[in-house]
Amino acid sequence: MNTTIKPGTYADIAGVSYLIIFIAAIFANFFVIESLINDPLTVVRQQHYLVRAGIIAFLLTVVFDVIIAWALYVLFKGNALSLLSALFRIMHAAIMAVAIFSLPAVLTSNTADQILAHVNTFNTIWLIGLFFFGIHLIIMANIIGKPKIIAVLLATAGTMYMVDTGAHFLFPDYEAYSEIFLMLVAIPGILGEMSFAIWLITKGRKYSSQNETA
Repeated sequence: MNTTIKPGTYADIAGVSYLIIFIAAIFANFFVIESLINDPLTVVRQQHYLVRAGIIAFLLTVVFDVIIAWALYVLFKGNALSLLSALFRIMHAAIMAVAIFSLPAVLTSNTADQILAHVNTFNTIWLIGLFFFGIHLIIMANIIGKPKIIAVLLATAGTMYMVDTGAHFLFPDYEAYSEIFLMLVAIPGILGEMSFAIWLITKGRKYSSQNETA
């Protein structure tokens, strides 16, 4: 069976996938991981369904990460950096998938320390993945070029992802500065990726059509 996808559809696929990741990641991080950190035993014993839903949400982020990597690669395939960008995003998705392996063990843990240890393992592996995700964002910023503000935000977010990961491992007292690093990562990350997603849905189709014509 021959499946043909219109060029502009890749922009829509990437943009909508981004929005799905935002929703899934917000739920999994702020409703599941944070709940486990704040009250590990209560969550596991009385709200285990929340943990299970969080695992599924994280799995969905991996699935749609790969879909975004594919869609962006096709959308910008005329750029020599497109494949490299896609590979770094897929590397991030693969590392994220490995990190998720730590979470099911939370459900069979009997002490708060065991639960927190598994959550910490998840966060550490994911943190490593974000280093490669940062490289993807920097390359993507160079690929799109315009709108300039989105390119700058993506490059800034990518740089801060890499700096934050490095700081975790380089600074023994990282926790003393964690809130500062969180802001430096979150502000350009949310603004850059959200605006990029909206641009893909609203303007990306036009870009793709022009690219195909060229």
